Amino acid sequence: MAKYCTNCGKELKEGADICLNCGKIVQEKKEEQPAKPSNPNAKSKVAAGVLGIFLGCFGVHNFYLGYTGKAVGQLLITLLSCFILSPISAIWGFIEGILILCGNIDRDANGNKLVD
Repeated sequence: MAKYCTNCGKELKEGADICLNCGKIVQEKKEEQPAKPSNPNAKSKVAAGVLGIFLGCFGVHNFYLGYTGKAVGQLLITLLSCFILSPISAIWGFIEGILILCGNIDRDANGNKLVD
């Protein structure tokens, strides 16, 4: 397969490092390595944070991240108190949502890093 100079367009001799026509140094195109596959199990940081801020009293963000113990705790505090203690769970979820968005909580229950 013939190679051509990127500067002048003339055909290059095989194995040439310099174009004999214009004198430009020929650089071999390196094969692009495929992008490193991202973790298919990675959860979204933004989704978890927004769920924590808006639905934190039900523990939805913790269910999403796999922290089922904390999630059930938040849900039970809200439901068993007939929503009387829901502000406590809501503040808890709001704080965790902010911490997730700020990056202080950056892993799910399986240890996978949260993606942006």
